[in-house]
Amino acid sequence: MISDSWIPLCNALELKDRGDAVPFDVHYAGQTCRAFAVRFEGKPHAYLNRCSHVAMELDWQPNRVFDNTGQWLICASHGAEYKPDTGACAGGPCKGGLVKIAMLETDGVVHWQTTYNLKPLIF
Repeated sequence: MISDSWIPLCNALELKDRGDAVPFDVHYAGQTCRAFAVRFEGKPHAYLNRCSHVAMELDWQPNRVFDNTGQWLICASHGAEYKPDTGACAGGPCKGGLVKIAMLETDGVVHWQTTYNLKPLIF
């Protein structure tokens, strides 16, 4: 059984390898923030949708965060590149890496984990 700290996000089939991101909202550091989940090399990964260079969303089109090669997550505004599996800076004007969100895939569902500073946004 999954603990209450794991929040269902989407059906596992919705995350295509190196495809569009699945967006979701979280409460982080006292603010409502956009986050996204992607699949890279078969595994789900999620991050706050916030460039480490300047706090702007990465998407160059809605839910498009991979570069044209599918090898890097890229900030459309600044060109900063991040490793899809770790969120670490891979090039460009990064100031650190992306804020990673723990993911779990079980029984065909992808979940994300809340922490002390990352909470689901409840409407």
